[in-house]
Amino acid sequence: MNRTVRIIGAPVDYGANRRGVDMGPSAIRYAGLSDQLRSAGVDTEDDGDLFVPRAEERDSTDESGSIENARFIDEVRDACEHLGDRVEETISDGIFPLVLGGDHSISIGTMHGASRDADIGVLWFDAHADLNTPSTSPSGNVHGMPLAAALGYDEFESLSWSNAPGVDEESVAYVGLRSVDDGEREMIHDSEITAFTMADIDERGITAVVEDALSVVTNETDGIHVSLDLDWLDPSSAPGVGTPVRGGATYREAHSALETVAEHGSLRSMDVVEVNPILDESNETASVATEIVASAFGKRTL
Repeated sequence: MNRTVRIIGAPVDYGANRRGVDMGPSAIRYAGLSDQLRSAGVDTEDDGDLFVPRAEERDSTDESGSIENARFIDEVRDACEHLGDRVEETISDGIFPLVLGGDHSISIGTMHGASRDADIGVLWFDAHADLNTPSTSPSGNVHGMPLAAALGYDEFESLSWSNAPGVDEESVAYVGLRSVDDGEREMIHDSEITAFTMADIDERGITAVVEDALSVVTNETDGIHVSLDLDWLDPSSAPGVGTPVRGGATYREAHSALETVAEHGSLRSMDVVEVNPILDESNETASVATEIVASAFGKRTL
């Protein structure tokens, strides 16, 4: 993949219920992201971090926001609007946007910016569906809502800042789900979203599943957005995440999955989220993240 990658930090922790994920961009950089990308033959430039006020300076109560049961929703909106502009500008410059979270709510901004002038597919590597709406969410944490926001479900329907203009249900595919809320399960069954669980990976193998997911997200689209939540991996490989779920992808499966994405050559944007160095062990999760990202850009052993 012969391109320049612009690294954009989004140190947002408004959407999560455990502090520390705002330090994810720094941890990933410190783990050697630029070196890993250069070893994949990719030029990099670092655009720094979005300015994000500390959560302690804001009121998280539902009544303070524009939507009930969506904690810090107005702060999430401000961050995602700025991030969307940065992503759109990066693509217009002919540069690839690689966004470092931060919690998964930042994907609202990444998808919005990447789809303003294109129809994009969305490939979602995650233990969770992130398809809750404020009315279905058991926690009110927006990091469990980014896909619902991008697709304009329920309370998000009228919000121009969240609805990704070039993202449709039939162009979204999950890979490796293993923790889905009841409301999300119903939404998936009633939608045109494609969902592969860890059971599918166990039965068929990671490469076959990712190939099928790619056939969905590249069908009549101009490129794909890949969202990589580090809790997609098993906690034994990625311990530093806020919502770990046992039984996830192995380290080798993760590499194989992103190698398959790289071979397809349709990447338009990518975000890497939910690395929490406070919960990590010797920055292991951030290091794993840099290695997997390098595989997405074509790094191979030989």
